[in-house]
Amino acid sequence: MHFKELTKPDGRHLTLYSNQPIPDGIVAPSPFADPQHANPHLRWHPLRGEWVTYAAYRQNRTYQPPPQYNPLAVTVDPAHPTELPQGEYEIAVFDNRFPSLSFESHDPPVLTVPTAPANGHCEVVVFTQDPVSSLGALPLSRIELLLAVWGDRTTRIGGQHHIHYVLPFENRGAEVGVTLHHPHGQIYAYPFVPSVPARMLAQEREYYLQHGTSLLCDMARDEAADGKRVLYEGEHAIAFVPPCARYPYEVWVMPTAPCKDFAALTPPQREDLARALKTVLLKYDHLWDRPFPYLMTWYQAPTDGGEHPETQLHAQFFPPYRTRDRLKYLAGTEIGAGMFAMDVLPETTAYELQQVPANLEESA
Repeated sequence: MHFKELTKPDGRHLTLYSNQPIPDGIVAPSPFADPQHANPHLRWHPLRGEWVTYAAYRQNRTYQPPPQYNPLAVTVDPAHPTELPQGEYEIAVFDNRFPSLSFESHDPPVLTVPTAPANGHCEVVVFTQDPVSSLGALPLSRIELLLAVWGDRTTRIGGQHHIHYVLPFENRGAEVGVTLHHPHGQIYAYPFVPSVPARMLAQEREYYLQHGTSLLCDMARDEAADGKRVLYEGEHAIAFVPPCARYPYEVWVMPTAPCKDFAALTPPQREDLARALKTVLLKYDHLWDRPFPYLMTWYQAPTDGGEHPETQLHAQFFPPYRTRDRLKYLAGTEIGAGMFAMDVLPETTAYELQQVPANLEESA
C-alpha cells in the first residue's frame, strides 16, 4: 500500500492511498479557503448513561448537490476546487469539514447536565474517483485496499489524543439520509467507547471469561455448520444473516479466526474478507435490480491500550427496507423500549439472498 500526505488550504489533512506508487506534484484542493474552527461539545444523558454530541454548524453542510457541484468529485477547474485533486490514486481520506468531534474542541457550555469537549476526530473516506460507482462495483483489489486503509487510519488515529474507539462506516442511499451520493464512507474516532460497542464488548468479555473463546468466532462456526443463513463462506471469512437479526436484510461479515481489528488482518484474511464483503454488496444490489441502501458499520477492538482478546472485527449491515417497496420504520417498542419486533424470519430473507447470484469479477 502506497500513500501520500497533503495539507489543504484551510489546514485540513488529506491522505491519498493506492496499490501503486502515487506520483509527486499533486496539490490538495479545498472548496474552503479558511479553517472551520469547529468546536463541538458533549452533553451527558443521565437516563441513558451516554454522551450526545452537539455541532450546530453541521446544519449548513452540503446537502444533496447536483452532480456538477459534487464536492467529492475530482477538481476540474482550479477556480472552483472540490475536496479531491486530480492524479493517479485510488482512495482519498480527509478531515471532515463539518465534524461532530474535533481535537480542537474546547470550553464546553456549563449546563444542568455534565458537559465536556468533544475531543475526537471525523474523517471522510472516498472509495473511488468515479462519482456514479459504488463500493460493491469496485474490483476486489480496491476493496482489499480499503480494508488496509481502515487499518492504517485506526492505527494512526487510535494512537493519539486519548482516542478509545475508531468506527468506520458507510451510509448508502437517500433512504438512510445520505447527503452526498459519491461513493464514500466516514470514520469517527471517539474519546470513549460508545454505548453500542461498549454493550457488545461487555457481552463478548463475559463469554470469553466463561468459555475462553470468542463469542463471534463460535457463532460463525455454528452458522457455517448450520448453513441456513450463510451467504458466503471462504477459507478465512464468512457472511451470514444472523439468527437474531433486527432488520429484515441484516447481514454480518467477519473473519472466521480471531482478529481484533483491521490492523491485525493477515493478507489471506484481508483477501477473503474482501470477497465476503463484495458478495454481500452484489447480492444486495441484484436482489431487486436496483441500488440497495444500507448502513454498514465495522466494529473492532477499542484503542485504549488493552489487549481485548474477547472481541472480533466484524461488520453489521442495517438495510432500511423490509420488502421491495416498504421501508422498516422503528416503532414505539423499538425506539422507546429498545426491543426490536420482526415481521419476517431471518431464514426467509437469508434464503432470498442466497438465491441471488454474485459474480466477484463484476466491476463498474
